[in-house]
Amino acid sequence: MSSFVARPARLPTAVRLGLRDLRGGIRGFGTFIACIALGVAAIAGVGSFARGLVEGLEREGRVILGADASFQLLHTELPAAVVAALAERGTVATMATTRAMARTTGTGDAVKSSLVELKAVDPGLYPLVGKLETDPGATTAAALAPRDGLPGALVEAALLARLDLKVGDSLILGDRPLRIAGVIRSEPDRLAGGLGFGPRLILSLDAFRASGLIQPGSLIRWMYQLDLGSSQTTEAEIRRVVADMRARFPDAGFEVRTRMNASPQLASQIERFSQFLTLVGLTALLVGGVGVANAVASLVDRKRDDIATLKALGATGGLVFAATLTQVGLLALVGTAIGLAAGAALPSLVVGAFGSAIPIPVSTTVQPVELATAAAYGLLVALAFALWPLGRAHDIPVSALFRDTVDGTRRWPRPRYLALVAATLAILVGLSVATSFNPRLAMGFMAGAAGIFVALRLVAAAIMAIAARMPRARDTSLRLAVANLHRPGALTPSVVLSLGLGLTLLAVIALVDASFRRQLEDALPARAPSFFFVDIVNAEAPRFDAFIAEKAPDADLYRVPMLRGRFVRLGGRPVEEIRARDDIAWALRGDRGITYAASVPQNSRVVEGSWWPADYNGPPLVSFDERMGQGFGLKIGDEVTVNVLGRNITARIANFRAIQWDNLGINFIVVFSPNTFRGAPHAHLATLTYRHATSAAEEVALLQQVAAAFPAVTTVRVKDALEAVGQLATQIGTGIRGASIVTLVAAILVLAGALAAGHRARVYDAVILKTLGAPRAMLIRTYATEYALLGTVTALFGLAAGSVTAWVITTRVMNIPFAFAPLEAALIIVLAILLTVGFGLVGTWRALGEKPAPVLRNM
Repeated sequence: MSSFVARPARLPTAVRLGLRDLRGGIRGFGTFIACIALGVAAIAGVGSFARGLVEGLEREGRVILGADASFQLLHTELPAAVVAALAERGTVATMATTRAMARTTGTGDAVKSSLVELKAVDPGLYPLVGKLETDPGATTAAALAPRDGLPGALVEAALLARLDLKVGDSLILGDRPLRIAGVIRSEPDRLAGGLGFGPRLILSLDAFRASGLIQPGSLIRWMYQLDLGSSQTTEAEIRRVVADMRARFPDAGFEVRTRMNASPQLASQIERFSQFLTLVGLTALLVGGVGVANAVASLVDRKRDDIATLKALGATGGLVFAATLTQVGLLALVGTAIGLAAGAALPSLVVGAFGSAIPIPVSTTVQPVELATAAAYGLLVALAFALWPLGRAHDIPVSALFRDTVDGTRRWPRPRYLALVAATLAILVGLSVATSFNPRLAMGFMAGAAGIFVALRLVAAAIMAIAARMPRARDTSLRLAVANLHRPGALTPSVVLSLGLGLTLLAVIALVDASFRRQLEDALPARAPSFFFVDIVNAEAPRFDAFIAEKAPDADLYRVPMLRGRFVRLGGRPVEEIRARDDIAWALRGDRGITYAASVPQNSRVVEGSWWPADYNGPPLVSFDERMGQGFGLKIGDEVTVNVLGRNITARIANFRAIQWDNLGINFIVVFSPNTFRGAPHAHLATLTYRHATSAAEEVALLQQVAAAFPAVTTVRVKDALEAVGQLATQIGTGIRGASIVTLVAAILVLAGALAAGHRARVYDAVILKTLGAPRAMLIRTYATEYALLGTVTALFGLAAGSVTAWVITTRVMNIPFAFAPLEAALIIVLAILLTVGFGLVGTWRALGEKPAPVLRNM
């Protein structure tokens, strides 16, 4: 009868052994679980938050764009036929944006002026989607309506503070006085406009047309916002409308944004920044991998007697390996689960704490893809770092396991385990590349991390080799400290690996940040112009030159014609088909500044081909930036097509130029022969560079004079722009440094785990030395010296490796000079010494407190 009773399925022997070992708890695996959890949480949290931002942009794209689709054109308005065709599809609201100078009423020194980001709207329709919130509250039409003969304007509070104005006061825009009708509290489509250098000012289209700011060639973006009538309009319907408009008006030259890509640059930057932070999180996970390896090695050491007993009873090395791997795998799953829970909760926590300060809508839903990616990273890192010590334990015979206390011989694992390690690392690299916005960057990161790991292992071996060959010191503490560095079972490899990668990352971030700030604060302002003047009307250019020569006789004015255009074809290929590198792909997106010149422009030199004659009058020619040209695969004689003022213009490449971009002067990717744009309406761009140092008061005085004499000219003070860029860089740097703390915490955890793993050996040493008469103070000096030596050497390596990496990033990627930061370097060294000595002495103090008799009885 019993033969008919089904027996419960039994787990494999290796799994049962692994589970049985875990019945005693997870003592000794706190660092293991914490390292995995921390790295997974960082990757899952960053990925979930970034995906939440992107989803928020996509979900609120209609509000951010202010319409279902936006048809845009620079310099000129769309023809009436195109606008009429749009009106057949839905509601069309016209809008224009530009930069201009707003100034107070009055005369002389009492006049104040400020750069503003101007938006001219149809008061009866703006905003088509979303809500414009103002103080005092009023409809757009009511706020912008003329009152007492003055059109209304809505401004941001920052403009009132700059000009010392209040609601109800007047200001002048161009040559038109406006009445400040209210303060903008929330602008629904602000994100679609990108980064601005001045406060927002909103006025009606009628007031804008009467301001005198619309001149031939003025840098004005005209936008025609199309609302198809329902938020339920599908993406397919929007795409059909766009395709139909392009087919009906192929030569209109407009660009199109839809609610699906309301702010493509912002979405791209979010993705790039999140991928960078993901690499930082991966760095923390790799540092934690050292903790995994230490914990597994410690497990094998603690289970020496158990493993020997199992092998004596007939267990194979494969069974021992599988049982221990089961145990490690379950612990890795626990750490991964903790990290996933923390990472999934991060978006909600951030929104709850800082939601009012985040200008972008954030989706707080669970992100399965990002969580799965983080889990894969965590499990792969745990497996890659656990396989090596587990593989070594496989082939150690029973007798060697019992002798391992005094026998420090290290053997390589079997080839099968080396192959498993290699395969796991290959999958980890593949995952990093597959999930990165820049595969080359991901490959470089993984190669750099591997190189640093190998270098750190060599550094540890070098420390041990040098320590073994050093002459015997007379001081007993120093002699013992040096001996501890190279003895069997020394902590040297674990400590160097634990701290090295984290310190290297900190050095890279600190030195790149220092180089960037040095470039902003010291190098650039010394060589940069003081002012940029934009939208100098062609007919006013001679009078403007004379005015500047009179008001600033000790300054150099450099003026060039400027138009805006976008690339349509390069070398016969549509730009949509060109897959350019990330560092140059920006040139293919949107409009670019272009110019023409009879001679080689400033800050440029011809490196290939030749410049056209000053009186050239043949087919259009163009000069191209050398680096861009190489990146796009262009050569001399290739054709370049740009759309300017709604017309496609094709020119042949005559030469390539090397351009000096880092002096903030006027530079253009493309320069055309003068005959290309003969008769085309355009404005001028100019820079003003003083020959001597000037005070802020002198510069502000000139700014006010130019604003009063040339209302249509936009003046940008370079130092103000640098301050805005500096503030943005500070915010980004703060985020990066905050994220890098995760790596430092992981390094501290691993260091603490490595020192804890060596506690048994420290107790043994302390008991023997105390039995032989060594005083506690001498032992403390011994261990403090050992840890200080390890921390110093590791810090010096981390600083050297970080300096080399920072040099490559600054000089090869950012194209700025590398600047070494002695203070940051000194802090990194001090931090490493404090960490190693501090954590080391905490563990040593416990070892020194052990009673000799119990230890000696159990040896």
